[in-house]
Amino acid sequence: QVQLVESGGGSVQTGGSLRLSCVVSGYTYSKYSLGWFRQAPGKEREWVSSINIVGTTTVADSVKGRFTISQDNAKNTLYLQMNSLKPEDTAMYYCAADSRRYYLLRSPADFAYWGQGTQVTVSS
Repeated sequence: QVQLVESGGGSVQTGGSLRLSCVVSGYTYSKYSLGWFRQAPGKEREWVSSINIVGTTTVADSVKGRFTISQDNAKNTLYLQMNSLKPEDTAMYYCAADSRRYYLLRSPADFAYWGQGTQVTVSS
């Protein structure tokens, strides 16, 4: 069974930075396509960024130029570097994994495995 555990969330002021981490365990890390999503209260889960097994990335327009996804295969860890944070970035952030490792997946329905989430709060 694949397990994903996020960390790194917290409270920051507008313009601040955070780096989220997601440790993937339970199977060979490098066999997954990975992604970050977020969900604010009362809103649908929103795709943020994805990375595939060969390191190709894609990012949502709403965070382009501010957020960067990366992975460390040696540590079985996925990262999301978030800079220039805005109040509208406030949400629970989730990492997700799927075995279609060469694909860049963007829909929540595409991902088979999910973490429990880490809260990010940005104050003005």
